[in-house]
Amino acid sequence: MAANLTNTFQTQFEQRWGHLNDIHVRSLAWLLDAPDLLDPQAPQWQGKIASLQGSLPHDINDWLQALDKDPDALHRYLNVQVFTRLGRYAEKLLAYYFEARGILAAHGVQVRAGKNSTVGEFDFLLRDGDALLHWEFATKFYLLESSGAGEDADYFVGPNLADTLGAKMHKILERQLMLSQHPAAQVHLPAPVKQAQALVKGWLFYHQDDRADAAICGISADHCRGFWCALTETEQMTAERYAVVPRLHWLAPAKLDLSQTMDKQALQEMLATHFVHDTMPVLVVLLNVRGELALESSRGFIVPDDWRTRAGQRIKLVHPLPQ
Repeated sequence: MAANLTNTFQTQFEQRWGHLNDIHVRSLAWLLDAPDLLDPQAPQWQGKIASLQGSLPHDINDWLQALDKDPDALHRYLNVQVFTRLGRYAEKLLAYYFEARGILAAHGVQVRAGKNSTVGEFDFLLRDGDALLHWEFATKFYLLESSGAGEDADYFVGPNLADTLGAKMHKILERQLMLSQHPAAQVHLPAPVKQAQALVKGWLFYHQDDRADAAICGISADHCRGFWCALTETEQMTAERYAVVPRLHWLAPAKLDLSQTMDKQALQEMLATHFVHDTMPVLVVLLNVRGELALESSRGFIVPDDWRTRAGQRIKLVHPLPQ
């Protein structure tokens, strides 16, 4: 099934970063080195997509390896217990990196107009010579549900159906990246903002009926891919072991002790129990056994059997059928 299409990235990650063991250091390595989700050259993004690719320092491997051997400073900086959202956790990881490089001017700065009115928030203000860069940052997981109707950003739906990739990018480009122009923002800017861009990382998930290798307008050709399938389709999954990992561990490919894994029967029983009371899709990692460890070979969202119908209804709010 579509799971096999993700092997390439997981294999590449393990080849380059397999020596890293700390989950937070591995997550940071993924944020820094994973392919961009969006194509910076695509015209619909208006030249407003940032990228770390090609800009990492030459000693990044040594720096991450040293951090992996002694991650206490990173752990204290993260204070993981305070996080309930994956996006905030990923922001904090990047803030640690930008601060270590000496380019972080500010992170998570709220802009208010009066006591009770929040205008917006700067994710990152980065030093660039005598000026600043304003970077908005998003880490996103979306499932393609086109049903043959289309394959642009609006057909990538969040697992909980709360938004689409197209709607998210419209909000970032048309509102969030305009924040430095607001009068109330000026007090937070010690230097002029020379450029405002969005850095977008994440994974996109495809059903076995979709062509996950097809070129999709605006999406980077080498983005991180996974599969999605309904609960009744899980029998088609093939792996040595399986796991359901916590949300804060979704970024980098999984590297687990065998004791943290399960067989297919145990997974299917867990999923069936979950969907009795909850409609939220579950991210499952498929694993290959390597000695006492299990390494991710692919990953996918398992969705309730009516998810595709509900996703189609969500998309129609963006793309209504012609009258």
